[in-house]
Amino acid sequence: MQLGELKPAEKKVSRRRVGRGIGSGLGKTSGKGHKGQKARSGGGVRRGFEGGQTPLYRRLPKRGFTNIHAKNYIEVTLTMLNKSKATDVSAESLLEEGIITKKGDGIVVLATGNLEKKLNVKAKRFTKNAEEKIISAGGKIEVI
Repeated sequence: MQLGELKPAEKKVSRRRVGRGIGSGLGKTSGKGHKGQKARSGGGVRRGFEGGQTPLYRRLPKRGFTNIHAKNYIEVTLTMLNKSKATDVSAESLLEEGIITKKGDGIVVLATGNLEKKLNVKAKRFTKNAEEKIISAGGKIEVI
């Protein structure tokens, strides 16, 4: 053992003994106060009880939730745009060619893959990388 390895001894904390006289600080009512539900043997409320108010777990819907205002965008990747035969690509042209099955609330163009031809793309949204790749391939973008 070295001098630098010395540590103080661990504290010995004895367990708290309640109801052993007023001099202990936890005598008489044993820290439970005077009467009431929480002072009784086996007293207290169950988990989630809110004093009689309808609890949170009963106020929330049980079988999922559908946001009626949510926008349903159809994701289109650059790899999918490569399959298009049209030079002016829009939701309608992609639908006609069978690349997408429905229009939804518009299409969002993602930068997955590489664009190999010059296209003019019309969509609701573009990711930043998708914009750069389309423009670098010589194409144009148009946000509807």
